[in-house]
Amino acid sequence: MYYTHLIYKWRNPKCNGGVLPPGSMGLPIIGETLRLIIPSYSLDHHPFIQKRIQRYGPIFRTSLIGRPVIVSADPDVNHYIFQQEGNSVEMWYLDAYSKLFQLEGESRLSAFGRVHKYIRSITLNHFGTDSLKENLLPQIEDMVNKSLQKWSTQASVDVKQAASVMIFNLTAKKMFCYGVENSSSEEITEKFTGIFNSLLSLPLNIPGTTYHKCLKDREALLKILKDTLKERLTSPDMRRGDFLDQTIDDMESEKFLTEDSIPQLIFGILLAGFETTATTLTLVFKFLAEHPLVLEELTAEHEAILKNRENSDSPLTWDDYKSMIFTHHVINETLRLANFMPGFLRKALKDIKVKDYTIPAGWTIMVVKSAMQLNPETYKDPLAFNPWRWKDLDSYTVSKNFMPFGGGSRQCAGAEYSKLFMAIFLHILVTKYRWTKIQGGEIVRNPILGFGGGLHIKFSARLSNQT
Repeated sequence: MYYTHLIYKWRNPKCNGGVLPPGSMGLPIIGETLRLIIPSYSLDHHPFIQKRIQRYGPIFRTSLIGRPVIVSADPDVNHYIFQQEGNSVEMWYLDAYSKLFQLEGESRLSAFGRVHKYIRSITLNHFGTDSLKENLLPQIEDMVNKSLQKWSTQASVDVKQAASVMIFNLTAKKMFCYGVENSSSEEITEKFTGIFNSLLSLPLNIPGTTYHKCLKDREALLKILKDTLKERLTSPDMRRGDFLDQTIDDMESEKFLTEDSIPQLIFGILLAGFETTATTLTLVFKFLAEHPLVLEELTAEHEAILKNRENSDSPLTWDDYKSMIFTHHVINETLRLANFMPGFLRKALKDIKVKDYTIPAGWTIMVVKSAMQLNPETYKDPLAFNPWRWKDLDSYTVSKNFMPFGGGSRQCAGAEYSKLFMAIFLHILVTKYRWTKIQGGEIVRNPILGFGGGLHIKFSARLSNQT
């Protein structure tokens, strides 16, 4: 009888007088998580989302990884939720960080807002537009040149894996001067990839489970960061003027920065920083292989940049980057279709009224990004890869229906860094190399976007007289 009562309460949660959206809470504790992580093989909405929208409408309730969740595929509601950042919602996946960074004497929301403001400021300082213009652009160009030259000597390259290592090496170098020549780069990126892909796994800390391995890998990565921090603190001659050094300099003024929290902070930024960019580049390869006319126009744009220079071998400039109009269309269209995760996660800090429903305080909110980016009312034939569509999209429509890097005040501070990296990569790829798809490239979501068996490419240097 007791267990029957508990199951009834689980399936019929209360809402303090409000009306919960329709839906099902699934099984006790695990909810409907198992259905969410069943693999799908399409860029369309995840079947878990699609089926429930058809059954319950664009707003429904469920339970995932042990938490009650309101899922919204309603563009108006999603836009409203993003506007509530720092007021009635906060980022859910930073819940653990907010506890680490809790400031004595301040409310949870005030402390969280102060920490987020600092993280955004320091990230923009090292990866924002000014830094990109002044020093990062040539460093990215050099890294891409070296990577593609190395790849061209190999029989085939798993692009996703190789791109992850390439982007991690430069990002980690800027964060804490992690050496590019370090032989463990590939192993470290594999750990980060595993953790990223496990973000929505069942939280069962039992040996043999995905979650248990995720925790072990996280512990190993944090140890590298903690050891590096200790070296800097004890040996002033180890200072490099990088991201890590700035956090050390700020420890006195920002009391939430400690020997425990700084590695957590860098770990979180690294986790978010390179994985999605590498996945996007891999998806670009897949699309270019399937759409030769896109590759033709992309190549023409970059060859025109070379022809307009006095010296075709001179480095790329910021003006060159801003002139890559069609390249930006290709990147935007890839990001629109990618939708790496089922949605952005937020946590309700108080009861929120949306449409005819109430989102209870403490519940997680999943904002379904694909509901906006695959909306046929905004994007005709939404599952088609069509970079030319961006010529006719106005800025207001894009601002409300295209959020690859988040929305509201939580938009990723490294967005321009990611787009610049991809644009430079494509410039060097199409002007200096030929490439052929060997095998792979099949889309698989479980529920995070990946590629079954990878995507293997053969690269070869392009002869100077080839057009």
